[in-house]
Amino acid sequence: MLSFFRRAVVSVESPLVSLVRRKTPKLYSTAKPVLDDSVSKKFVAALAAAVEAKLADKKEESARRMEAHKVKRGVEQRYNGAVKRRKWEDPPDDPEAVKNFDPASRVKRRKSVILLGYSGVDYFGMQRNPGTRTIEEDLLRAMLKQEWINDEGFRQPQQIQFQRAARTDKGVSAAVQVVSIKLPDNLDVAALNAELPPQIRVYAVKRVTKGFNSKTNCDARTYTYTLPTIAFAANDEKDLDILTYRAPADRLQRVNEVLALYLGTKNFHNFTSRKEFIDPSVKRYIMEFECGTPFVPDGTTAEFATIRIKGQSFMLHQIRKMVGLTLAVVRGLSQADIIEKAFGQERYGIPTAPGLGLVLSRIHYDKYNKRYGEDGCHEMLDFEKEEAQIEEFFKQHIASTIVETELKTGSMLEWLEKLPLHSYEPRDENEPSEWKKRKPNEDDDDGDE
Repeated sequence: MLSFFRRAVVSVESPLVSLVRRKTPKLYSTAKPVLDDSVSKKFVAALAAAVEAKLADKKEESARRMEAHKVKRGVEQRYNGAVKRRKWEDPPDDPEAVKNFDPASRVKRRKSVILLGYSGVDYFGMQRNPGTRTIEEDLLRAMLKQEWINDEGFRQPQQIQFQRAARTDKGVSAAVQVVSIKLPDNLDVAALNAELPPQIRVYAVKRVTKGFNSKTNCDARTYTYTLPTIAFAANDEKDLDILTYRAPADRLQRVNEVLALYLGTKNFHNFTSRKEFIDPSVKRYIMEFECGTPFVPDGTTAEFATIRIKGQSFMLHQIRKMVGLTLAVVRGLSQADIIEKAFGQERYGIPTAPGLGLVLSRIHYDKYNKRYGEDGCHEMLDFEKEEAQIEEFFKQHIASTIVETELKTGSMLEWLEKLPLHSYEPRDENEPSEWKKRKPNEDDDDGDE
């Protein structure tokens, strides 16, 4: 670099020296050089240093721009919930594999839904959670083995637009759950079920529209809560046996009268956690809430009943708290007006019923079916074709598990013993509440339970 600038300086000096020689030939022999070697060297060195410093600054600035560009590219490549152009699997990262990569071998993926059911008794909920056993983890692992998804889809399901219709909590089961996801064609459902544990069953895979989302396209969800009818007995009734107790007709009528108080649009801030009265999301619409005819399951003499609830959506623990407060009223531990009070601004502590009997029963897509179900390109999402499979799985792996687990562990009876200790008075406003303890990034996604 220095030699380059020296040559540049010499080339600048040469015409000047020649001109001096021509104009003053006699004086030139005694005149001093226009630029001696020391000045030239200092000039070149200073110029070279300045250029080197400038180049260093430019290099550092270029490196910063490249780093900022990489960060921007990385952010842009993250899934934003609305990826629509990504239709093909990317070529492999291995350079050797790229040489032999055949574009024709790319797998085209289409938006689909997976209709499945599961018994959640031995699981820590539906949603994937590192270090715990969840339904999603087992489902994704089985799909990876059967090549329904690739490694990237397994590590980051959002890249393949994975979305569940409802987020069930620990111990909660689902007779019907719907997952929207991008999948290849010609899938072997039987082979996937062979990879899954017996507690999880995939009923079918159906094609849906490109923009379909199993959660946001859902019009309503139906849950059931199965429990022994001894839970309806008055609190002062003593020496009752779960195996021989039978709920009289007036008790069942009273249960349905209390359940009817929840119908319509109400403020359920007291029936969940980390929510305030003024939060718009706490207003939920309950369409149906009733208790069915009691029954005695095969293999036992205990009487059970199933409460059915249908609503647009539910918040975390909402259904279990609704059932818990209903039982408190029916058993005579509180007056029925506590329910109306709980819809008001005052804070109340609402008892939460055990999670064992709660089941996600149906997912409703009425608006989608009306618009796309009869267009000749997409299937109806009413699941009538799969009804026999759903009923069989529910009886073998969900209903029987609820009954057996209840009779074995007595979770409802244990909870009923503690219920009289619960206070049904308004809470002190200075008492720390659950929502005030929340972390800023905690997820309050719908889907209950």
